[in-house]
Amino acid sequence: MILHLVFMFAILCIANAGDPNILTDFIAPNNTIDANYFTFTGMRQLVGGEYPTTFKALKVTMNEFPTLNGQSVSFVVLEFPVGSINPVHIHPRASELMFLVSGSLQVGFVDTSNTLYKQTLQIGDIFVFPKGLVHFQYNNDTKEPALAISAFGSANAGTQSIPTSVFNASIFEGILDASFHATRATIRRIEDGLKG
Repeated sequence: MILHLVFMFAILCIANAGDPNILTDFIAPNNTIDANYFTFTGMRQLVGGEYPTTFKALKVTMNEFPTLNGQSVSFVVLEFPVGSINPVHIHPRASELMFLVSGSLQVGFVDTSNTLYKQTLQIGDIFVFPKGLVHFQYNNDTKEPALAISAFGSANAGTQSIPTSVFNASIFEGILDASFHATRATIRRIEDGLKG
């Protein structure tokens, strides 16, 4: 009976994994805060700024905006110049809800049964990337950049780039060779390409 209760408690803890609930309205560094503590000005650079020449993500997580700690929310503005890609990646702690503001994007994710769900987004479309699943975004338009805003259900969703994690993490080379059914030379070319 006790083992059964411990097992049920463990399942409940896993099911509720995410940002911890806080016992106050917000987490403040001291008692002398004002409205400035709740204001993030880091996105002002987007207004009237130049479009980047490569993919750019402007994040607003608790790392950039500590006020978000305990609020279970964050977001990112994604700028996609013509032909740019946000490489395959995951967010281990949150789902992503993407709103396309301008341009068009090819997006998709792969579920745990290896089914690819892909879509072409147009201005005004919203797409959800489930928590922890491999996904991507690609602007294959040859003339127009794209701009998207993504929201996350965590103040620190985390981003793990699959190419960087797999090929730049010093994984024993025999494991990569066998995992990808590739020669050592092929794996080295991929690793060298990611190093720039």
